[in-house]
Amino acid sequence: MEYQDERDFIPDVRDGLNRVERLILYVLSETQKELGGRNVPTAMLYGRVVEHINMSEAELHVFLDRLGVKGSTF
Repeated sequence: MEYQDERDFIPDVRDGLNRVERLILYVLSETQKELGGRNVPTAMLYGRVVEHINMSEAELHVFLDRLGVKGSTF
């Protein structure tokens, strides 16, 4: 995965999330609001996350598993 900054790997002391995890949760929340509270398809989430950071589908699934987000497979 290509990151812009080493701080992307460091967990925040407030909640233990790093920047990438925080970005994924933010994009997930915003997309869910757009969909009227419905579940967000993993493919849609991936498309929106890669607009912000370069990562593979497999890497997104690793982060989602770590965050406890249940997603469908591609």
